[in-house]
Amino acid sequence: MTLPNWITFSRLLALPFLLYGLYNPTPQARWVCLAIFLIAALTDWLDGYLARKLNQVSDLGKFLDPLVDKLLVLAPLLALIELRQVPAWGVFLILTRELAIAGWRVSQTKITGANIWGKLKTVSQIIAIALLIAPLPQQWQLSSVIAFWISVALTLISGIIYLLPQESFSAKQING
Repeated sequence: MTLPNWITFSRLLALPFLLYGLYNPTPQARWVCLAIFLIAALTDWLDGYLARKLNQVSDLGKFLDPLVDKLLVLAPLLALIELRQVPAWGVFLILTRELAIAGWRVSQTKITGANIWGKLKTVSQIIAIALLIAPLPQQWQLSSVIAFWISVALTLISGIIYLLPQESFSAKQING
């Protein structure tokens, strides 16, 4: 286990605290949850940076990092469904894409890292979840919901883009 992989794994430790805090209705608890979530999200950048800087990019890291990212995104979204801040079907779309890509990756002999669309998806999800967690005034509610739907759209677009080149390549092999 490399240092970047340990940092990736440590993001999981934030989840119980984040989920527990989301069910505390006070603004202070929500601000603490926001801080926990953002620190955990920043470690996603940190582990990638260190893996490249220390030349410790590994197949385990390429597998573990997106898996932990999915848990970091889906856990608060599931809580936000229960708290009636986001609709279940929007989260279902995100979950479907994430499971489809994860399942597809398992069947690959070589694990590839995220492309730019995957990174945009992750950033949009982090922004949306941060806005939804933060105890913002009522006038920010619409912005939070718009950010959520933008993240859903980018999630679906990135999934399609991730899979399309492989499908096109496979079709060329079959026909050619």
